[in-house]
Amino acid sequence: MADINEKRQLDLFKRLVETDSPSYNERQVADLVKAELASMGISCDEDGAGASLNGNTGNIFARIEGDVDAPALLFSSHMDTVEPSHGKKFVQGEDGIIRSDGTTVLGADDFAGVCSLLEAVHVIRENNLPHRTIELLFTPAEEVFCGGAEYFDYSRLQAKEAYVFDLDGDIGTACIAAPTIIKYTINFKGKSAHAGFASHLGVHAIKAASAAVCAIECGQVDEETTVNIGVISGGKATNIVPDECQIIGEVRSFNHEKALQKAAEIKLVAEAEAAKIGASIEYSSTCNTVAYSHSEDSSVCTRFVSACRALGIEPKLEPSFGGSDNNSFAANGVTGVVCSTAMYDCHTTAEWCKVEELHKSARLALQLMLSKE
Repeated sequence: MADINEKRQLDLFKRLVETDSPSYNERQVADLVKAELASMGISCDEDGAGASLNGNTGNIFARIEGDVDAPALLFSSHMDTVEPSHGKKFVQGEDGIIRSDGTTVLGADDFAGVCSLLEAVHVIRENNLPHRTIELLFTPAEEVFCGGAEYFDYSRLQAKEAYVFDLDGDIGTACIAAPTIIKYTINFKGKSAHAGFASHLGVHAIKAASAAVCAIECGQVDEETTVNIGVISGGKATNIVPDECQIIGEVRSFNHEKALQKAAEIKLVAEAEAAKIGASIEYSSTCNTVAYSHSEDSSVCTRFVSACRALGIEPKLEPSFGGSDNNSFAANGVTGVVCSTAMYDCHTTAEWCKVEELHKSARLALQLMLSKE
């Protein structure tokens, strides 16, 4: 089988890394992706997700018609990076590790995925290799709960199975299950009063919130569910009994119904604790991702395993407690797995990428695209 062009992939990765692309502002990377596709004679289009997100970039979608009698496959990566991301530097060490200069993230999440998919397509086009129909989707705002993927029109897809190149770790790992993630906000409402002259007339919202925080079970509450309270704020001055306090948290569970139940329980606990001192609450929640789980015997998994073994890579199928665009795909009837793409210590300024694994990622993408299974 024709091999990838390692220098071309690395050069593209460098260009991507050194292009600013924070969530909602992926314009420059989107234009780079479009230009790369055009250089291969591949037409693509951009939808209106950017406007819906109050951003400047939509989903980039392309279909490469195949000549092999096998079902179409979708390959996807996202175009945004977490902060701090402005002015990212590509610093390659003699040890084969690529890092930033330490003041920003590197952006291997998810430019390692983007360059791997584009390099695989390059190889197919320049060698005129027979392949199934390949669909490519590059999304914006994935880091803010899969914003772009939520606005994509899934009726456009021929593919019913997907490979999402957006997972940390060595190549060969694939995520086959991910959780429902519910974000909740609770506003505790009390009554203000002067803390010195009339504290007895006040209703202490922070005390109500504190009691709720102590009563809400946090951490891993069972084998498939976690609860967290991540933000608490309230009060205006030391001489005022606070009339407002807010807590923000999340629930994650591999069981969607259990996640909904746990969020409802949190609301009841907050109401009960607030009522004990005469306070009230306003509760709201958002389901940011919906859980999915795929059998290791499904074709999307067995194809992945075969592709890895053909490259001498030991496959590893496992669940992940993080969300990705694949949650949106699953909710829209697309069975997918999330593939590792040589990114490490993601979402930190210590993020790094291993050159050898980066090239393996492109080879795996190519193997999947050419698979006849």
